[in-house]
Formats: sequence, C-alpha cells, structure tokens
Amino acid sequence: MEIIKKVRETINKYHMLAQGDHVLVGLSGGPDSVCLLTILHRLSTEFGINLSAVYINHGLRSDEIPYEIELCEDLCSSMDIPFITKSIDVRSYIKEKKLNKQEAARELRYNAFNEIAIQRSANKIAVGHNADDQAETIIMRLFRGTGPSGLAGIPPIRSQRSGISNQKIDLIRPLIEIERYEIEDFLETEGIGFAIDSSNLKQKYFRNKIRQLIVPIAKKINMDVIKTISRTADIFRDEERYFEIIVTKNLMKLITRKNDNTIELFIGPLEAMDTVILRRVLRRAIDETRGLRGISFTHIEEIISLIKSGKSGDRIYLPENIRAIKGYSTLILTSERPVRLGTYTIDGVGEIVLRESQIVIRSTIMGINEVKDYGDSQKNAVIDADKVHFPMIIRGRLHGDFFYPLGFGKKKKLQDYFVDEKIPRDERDAIALLISDNNIVWVIGYRLDERYKVDKDTKRVLKFEVKPLRI
Repeated sequence: MEIIKKVRETINKYHMLAQGDHVLVGLSGGPDSVCLLTILHRLSTEFGINLSAVYINHGLRSDEIPYEIELCEDLCSSMDIPFITKSIDVRSYIKEKKLNKQEAARELRYNAFNEIAIQRSANKIAVGHNADDQAETIIMRLFRGTGPSGLAGIPPIRSQRSGISNQKIDLIRPLIEIERYEIEDFLETEGIGFAIDSSNLKQKYFRNKIRQLIVPIAKKINMDVIKTISRTADIFRDEERYFEIIVTKNLMKLITRKNDNTIELFIGPLEAMDTVILRRVLRRAIDETRGLRGISFTHIEEIISLIKSGKSGDRIYLPENIRAIKGYSTLILTSERPVRLGTYTIDGVGEIVLRESQIVIRSTIMGINEVKDYGDSQKNAVIDADKVHFPMIIRGRLHGDFFYPLGFGKKKKLQDYFVDEKIPRDERDAIALLISDNNIVWVIGYRLDERYKVDKDTKRVLKFEVKPLRI
C-alpha cells in the first residue's frame, strides 16, 4: 500500500530503525497511534525489530479510558504485541510544577515512556505525530512568535538519554510525512477501529482552534498546504543543524555558572555577538535550564535589548518570577526567589555573619578622639555609641519602615528611599537594617540615620565595618 511505502521511506530517510531494535509504541487508541502500530507491525520482519505498546492513562477522561484501553489491548492481542498500561497523575503535577494541563500531561507522558522503555529494554520510542501535526505546530508557533528554530517544527527523530540510567533512547516519528487523511483512509480500507479523544474536538485548546478554524481556510487557498509547510520545516531544520554547531561552540565558552534555576553567561562576548547567533545562544541556554521555562520569543528580544543597550545593574522582569540581570561581567538569567534576610541579634561589639547577604559586620567601641575615619555609610559607618542600646538587631525590611536619611533632614519611608536610590526590587529584601529600640539606625551599605550621627556632644562611638564573607 502507498502509505506503508511512504512510512518505509521516512524510516530509511531519517535512519529511524536498525536490525534488532526494540521499539516501544505510544498507543492511545486514536487513529494516529493505531495506524502507527499497525504499519510498524507489518514492517517489523523487514526491519528486524521487536515491538511493545504502552497506553498512558492521564486520569483526565474517566468515561473514555476503559474503552480506549480495551481497544488497545485487543489490537495488541491480535498482533501478539506485549501491551502495558501506565497511570500518571496530571492534576497533582499541574499544582506541583505550575504548568498548564497540556504541558504537564506531555512532560509526565514522556517521562513514563522513558521509564517503561528502560524496564522493557526498548531503545526506541515511537509516537504518532503526522504531517498535519507538524503544520499545526508551526502555525501555532507563528501565532505566538518564533524564530527559525521554532519553524523547524517537530523533529522526525530525537536522540535522548534517560536521566535514570543514562541509556540512549531515540524518539522516532515514522508518520511525520503522512497526512491525516491518508491515515484515516488506511484505517477505513483495512477496517481497523480506533477511538476519538473528545478533548480533540474542543475549541478551548489552541491547537484545536488551529486545526478546526485556520487549517481548513489555508487548504482553500492551497490544497497542498500541509505538504508545503512540512517541506518548509525540512529546510529550516537543515539550516538549524548548521547553526546548532555554531551555538554549541559559543555556549561552551560562555557559561560561568549553572543550576536548575539559574544560568550565568559572560556578558562581553554576548555584547559583541551578532544578533542572529545571540538569539539562538540565549534560546539554547534557556532551554537547558529547567527553571527558565516560560520565556518566549518576545522575551528573548527584550533580553537582547538589555545585553546590547543596558547598563551594568539593569534588569528586566519576566513571567514566572524570571529575571534577566546585566552585571559588570556577566548576564544572569534566574527564576530563583529573591533572598530575604533573616533576623540577627547583636548583644555587644564583635563580629556577626549575614549569610543571606554574604557579608560580615565587625563592630568596635572607641573614644571620639580615637576616630580617624568616619566612613562612607556604605562599607564603614560610625555612630554615637550612647544613642543606641544593646541588644540591637539586624533584619530585613518590614512594611511601614521609615528613617531619617543622613543629610536629608526629614523622615522618609524606606520604600521611597529604595525607589529613589534605584535599588532593584528583587534586592530590597536582602538589604540589612541595623535596629535599636525599634528604630532604623543604619541602612547597611547605603545610609545612616540622622538621629544617630556623631555630633559635638559625642564622647564614644560605635564603629562598623562591612566585609565580604569568605567561605
């Protein structure tokens, strides 16, 4: 049959299968996955492969799941293919990871595929994405805003390593060049039944709106629009492979620090980099940092503007608590929550370590005649020792805090002071305040309070020095 010939050509074109492969097929009971399993079964002897199939129960459509499982079980039984079911808890995962339903389901589903592939010693996972899915994905990305990498669409094959055992498992899509009508015609001709996922009929989902509203109009303009978009994706994918080599070489030299929520890159090379490459480097850096999901094409452009035009200390605030911060020598992209300073008690002079702020504060008492340097209110400060009382405390800001900034002459809300000093809002909770008798004595690192300054009546002083914490 023509469809089997085309699938064979796709498999060979992208080197999807090899003799001895064990392929785990994602089987939902829908037309795409039923067609995929049927064709792979018919080609299994030719390619020398073994097959297993898995149904993932997302727990979202309880009235449809039993029928789908029965249909999949019967289909696998008729072909003597081992069949597995696996349940995942999408609703709990949505709450835990703050993802939308589609993202949560997809992430859990592919995690389950990998887990079962390892259990069954499968080295390939086959899923049923077709040419229509490819076209819809590209149109969706155009609506949301994307670059050439987004227009490369769904890759026919993607090599990956399982986080559990580091085993290499390829994700393959043998139907990626087959249109949906060809799949439906094949199943009808062969008399093979399938299930319809009711969620695919609801226009509340973005993909369904594209499928039901946009694609039919596009087909009236160009009846081969699915093939046209798929060919365009092929061209972009070829070009992306070339750019990926350049991006990899650049990124390896740029990363200074990385964890699940933060990546730090040298700013100098980024500033000098051509925007075409810079855009791709940022996209890759973000994609490889789990906590930075949620950054879109538009946000990438904002980050580029920050790199090219921003000053050291400038930053932008993005969705999901993500911040891009341009430092003196690095660009920091992070979703880590801003540091909030705890509360520390000072019972007398000596040394205290503020771990959240990564500083050490040393204090000494001396006579007024011993003072040689009155400090700058930032790294050093000198106050009248008889105007304060121990125990003093050091804490972060509280709502309603105010003080009398030295040299300002009148009361000022701390919040207003931070705004006037252009202190970034994600740094304000980490700023230490020295407190005596519930009054701010010193905004450490910034400004003393007028009420505690040394004056003509001062006999003793309390001197503070701020040093970086060396671990």
